Amino acid sequence: MPRPTQDPIATGRSTALPLVCASDAKVEMEFRKLILEDPLDCLLVDGALATELERRGCDLNSKLWSADVLIKNPKLIHDVHLEYFLAGADIAITSSYQAALPSLESAGLSPSEAAEIIQKSVRLAQQARIEAISLQPGRKLLVAGSVGPYGAYLADGSEYRGDYQLSTEEFVAFHRSRMEALITGGVDILVMETIPSFRETLALKSLLRDYSRMPAWFSFTLRDGMHISDGTSLEEVVEVLNTCDQVVALGVNCSPPRLATEALQNLARLTKKPLVVYPNSGEVYDSSSKTWSQEGNQMTKIEELAPRWYELGARLIGGCCRTTPEDIQNIRRALEPILQHTRQPFSAND
Repeated sequence: MPRPTQDPIATGRSTALPLVCASDAKVEMEFRKLILEDPLDCLLVDGALATELERRGCDLNSKLWSADVLIKNPKLIHDVHLEYFLAGADIAITSSYQAALPSLESAGLSPSEAAEIIQKSVRLAQQARIEAISLQPGRKLLVAGSVGPYGAYLADGSEYRGDYQLSTEEFVAFHRSRMEALITGGVDILVMETIPSFRETLALKSLLRDYSRMPAWFSFTLRDGMHISDGTSLEEVVEVLNTCDQVVALGVNCSPPRLATEALQNLARLTKKPLVVYPNSGEVYDSSSKTWSQEGNQMTKIEELAPRWYELGARLIGGCCRTTPEDIQNIRRALEPILQHTRQPFSAND
């Protein structure tokens, strides 16, 4: 069953296809080709969404975080996606990280309204992709659906600790509705990101099998260079993901750049899958005050480490909290000697 020929962006409607058909085989193979069949290529992931929304005057001090803007002022999210694309990002991650159905329902939305909001996060990124390609013809741009951890729903910083306990059934029930909304919306890949918990990883892997044509990447927060946030070793995490063909890449995000480098060094010996890395700026987050600080932390510019990450096997590279379109542009420039051998020249809009 093909996708509708009528543009869902233009009509304002979601691509409400049956889930068995929502992950188009052509799209899936395109992503696998980009990531797996060309081992030299590297795709750039976008940077922080919240940073850019705050720069545009948004107050994100709520449990919904950027999802609050998704409800109240979605054009700003579209504008951020477009800016990242024009800065050189190949992949936009949807603004659904905090938009789990329980979060949206607690804000007064019905289940159907909540699902529509999540699908809107996909449409906004798709529209930005269309506009970016019209300005920079010939580019292949992708939309990745963000599936944030249960800890993000708690809004207490536990995505950096992983100190919550749910059964597999409870994790699956929490994540299923958002994943279905993202797939129905037409994302090219699912992103299980900022995951701090091994038990949650097992549940997400199990749930992913229900959508067998959908590729995904997993990225984790870190306790140190050898363990994810809940203390599980990278070796144990990789062992369970190596056996899943749907997982096309794995790695780390929203950890300090130098710690991410150490983790990549360990991951490189544990898996043949492409690695993904999009760290935060290196600043330290205080979950009680919901602020970031450079105090006591050695800052490193991400673009200085990007070539080393590539050498270690990273083929998806970007930024997370507190990074900007300028950072993505700088990463692109740092990797240009590599990228010029695998793709057409690129000129960012300064």
